[in-house]
Order: sequence, then C-alpha cells, then structure tokens
Amino acid sequence: MTARTPGAALLLLALCIMPAWLGAQTTTAGDAANLSISKPLTSVPGNADRGRAIVVNRQVGLCLLCHSGPLPEEHFQGDLAPSLAGAGTRWNESQLRLRIMDTRQINPESIMPAYYKTDGLTRVSQNLQGQPLLNAQQIEDVVAFLVTLK
Repeated sequence: MTARTPGAALLLLALCIMPAWLGAQTTTAGDAANLSISKPLTSVPGNADRGRAIVVNRQVGLCLLCHSGPLPEEHFQGDLAPSLAGAGTRWNESQLRLRIMDTRQINPESIMPAYYKTDGLTRVSQNLQGQPLLNAQQIEDVVAFLVTLK
C-alpha cells in the first residue's frame, strides 16, 4: 500500500508505531480497529472469574458506569459506551488488551479511561499519580472475562 498524500503517509506511520510505554508487540492491519497488543502483560494467565468481578465492581473497574453487558443481576448499567455483550466475538484478546490499557490509541476522542497508562494524563490526584487504574494482572483478568462474552 502506498500513501498518495502527506496526510495518508502520516496516518500510515501513526498506525505502525505505538508508544514505547506499551512495551509489547503490536500489529496493524491497516486500520485502527485492528490495532492490538499481542503479548500478555503477565506470565500468569488471566482469570475470567476475577475479571468479571472487576467489571461489575463499581469501585475498581467502573466498567458498568458506561457499558452495559449480559449481567442481568447488575442494575443501573451504563449506555454511554458499546455493550460488552459479544465483546469476545468482536475482538480477540490482543485487541481487547489494547482497548483496556489505552483505548485512545484507537480512538483519541474516547472518554474511556486508560486503565494502564500512567504518563501524559491530566487531572490525576497527586496520591494516584504514576499508578495505573488497574494493574497488569487485573488487565489480563478483565481480558479473560471479556473474551468469554460471545
């Protein structure tokens, strides 16, 4: 594929280069929907049960403030973001990992917080600066849960 305009060349370059802080392999298939982080963040596989607990916890993951999902026992689910139902069909583990870590790599206008990014953020409480919202194992656990939502 060749870029025909300077803007297209910059877009292609941006899609091929991910920030060094990710520290993991990335792959692109030419469009932002296919960006991913293929290398797990931990050597311990994610646990879907722990991931589910994070997703429904309104003090830890906060996912249901914006998302809804196939969790009928959970009341007051959000409608600001796409439903989590079918997430495991729409995206693979690598794609979900990037979306949770820092979805702004895919959509710079997203209102979803970067759960693993610690630098370049604004309006972060001093006692939380330098700390991700979720640690590496929690990210892997959430990914393990979301891929079960077929």
